[in-house]
Amino acid sequence: MTQDSNNNNNNSAEQNIEIWKIKRLIKGLEAARGNGTSMISLIIPPNYQLSRMTRMLTDEFGTASNIKSRVNRLSVLSAITSTQQRLKLYNKVPKNGLVLYCGTVVTEEGKEKKVNIDFEPHRPLNKSLYLCDNKFHTEPLQELLQSDAKFGFIVMDGNGTLFGTLSGNAREVIHKFQVDLPKKHGRGGQSAVRFARQREEKRHHYVRKVAELASDFFITNDKINVTGLVLAGSADFKTELSQSDMFDPRLASKILRVVDVSYGGENGFNQAIELSAESLSNVKFVQEKKLIQHYFDEISQDTGKYCYGVDDTLKALEMGAIDRLIVWESLDMIRCTLRNDENQEQVMHVTKEQERTHSMFKQDEEVIESMPLLEWFTESYKDYGATLEFITNRSQEGAQFVKGFGGIGGLLRYKVNFEQLMYDSEEEFFSD
Repeated sequence: MTQDSNNNNNNSAEQNIEIWKIKRLIKGLEAARGNGTSMISLIIPPNYQLSRMTRMLTDEFGTASNIKSRVNRLSVLSAITSTQQRLKLYNKVPKNGLVLYCGTVVTEEGKEKKVNIDFEPHRPLNKSLYLCDNKFHTEPLQELLQSDAKFGFIVMDGNGTLFGTLSGNAREVIHKFQVDLPKKHGRGGQSAVRFARQREEKRHHYVRKVAELASDFFITNDKINVTGLVLAGSADFKTELSQSDMFDPRLASKILRVVDVSYGGENGFNQAIELSAESLSNVKFVQEKKLIQHYFDEISQDTGKYCYGVDDTLKALEMGAIDRLIVWESLDMIRCTLRNDENQEQVMHVTKEQERTHSMFKQDEEVIESMPLLEWFTESYKDYGATLEFITNRSQEGAQFVKGFGGIGGLLRYKVNFEQLMYDSEEEFFSD
């Protein structure tokens, strides 16, 4: 695998982890409920003046002081105070904006618990929100998940070219320029060949300029900065560009669609987005299918460069043998660190139900730490030199991986004999 594709894998893995963390956060926030309107949801977009938000919260504090119900009044004032304290940690709004959730929630046991969450999201927020309610409002966070991929667009015709990007619902024009190309004409005679040659030369220079600009805009530090490319236009320039030797082969490999549009410029950009919408929405789905198909191919060819199940996967991870760690995004496993009477520690992986009932633990074992296995993976995968890939069970392959392989496995750098490992560890145990 080249350094470039390695870097791309790492970037997409980090992005996927950010998305997984937000999904998990949304799940927790949506389940939370409070007494009265004591839960504040505050979304601040980039470039917003913090002083304005502080003034608004001071005004809200004054208004809340008039709430008749004493219990409700105190809980609302407490939530506003917590929000003000959190805001003081920032001297300006981070470049992607700021998300705050503060308030008192009621736990399953009926106890009250204070929640204070503040973070900068992985993508810019495009709307502001302030709500004081009996629940947290996560709609703006849901929008961040709609599509995290960024796609490049090149809209090219005989009058000029536009370069743009689309990420979620946000479209951006990076650059556009016009060109004056000679038209075909009927002047014959001795000049006809010269005119045709000049015309071809100018077309050639135009295609070269677009190819060079495409590399400038869509390749940063030798890495492609978009998930895929769409070429659009009304003439055959787009096809010429995609087949040209001057167009960077790395970009050519990222072309998702070549579409015909009736206009150039911004109108053509909008039309290209509409025409390629389906291809763009399928990208993540297709990447997931490809990854799991690759995994199934290793199994069917019996290469030995694969693992599945919690035990084998963690053994391979500790050996540094895993290249790509594949995990179902809803894996229900807890990593427990246990200590026995003789002060010896061991790690066990159990389901949430088994952890709750302690059905897998011996009597002399005490749980000193427990955390979701997925969370442990997001924090530790880099230490073992692996790339972390989250998958869903929405594709046929994904569902098969979850059902048949327990939703956890990996593609290995080299062949590992797990039966031999098991035999060696048993021998070691008996000799001890």
